[in-house]
Amino acid sequence: MLTPIPVIAVLDDEPEWRKALRRLLSGRGFRVDEYECGNAFIAALDSQPFDCLLLDLHMPEGNGFDVLEALQARQIQTPVIVITAHDEPGTVERVRSLGSFAFLKKPVDQGVLFSAIEAALKQTFGGFFTRLKP
Repeated sequence: MLTPIPVIAVLDDEPEWRKALRRLLSGRGFRVDEYECGNAFIAALDSQPFDCLLLDLHMPEGNGFDVLEALQARQIQTPVIVITAHDEPGTVERVRSLGSFAFLKKPVDQGVLFSAIEAALKQTFGGFFTRLKP
């Protein structure tokens, strides 16, 4: 049985960060959809399915907390990996209460990132997910 190609949504307002993640993830065999603001991502939820979301918290036009709340309100269970440069008191607890799968701080170690993505996709695909390109 073939494993479907996972779709990773990258939501971050920094174009260079999105570009770097696209290259890194595409090189591992993932399909990557990019969004620069929370409002654009929320608007695309009904038409653009995704298997995992890499989410920045601090963005204009719909921040990461707004996105987590929208996912929760729509009962979307897709795993969200929060990646942020701002680790303020209470942030980890807040994103976990909103359903975040993992919380990582920028700059992110590639090994840690891919371990989190693999664990998230195993939650999404169950036993059908096998590791993609090393």
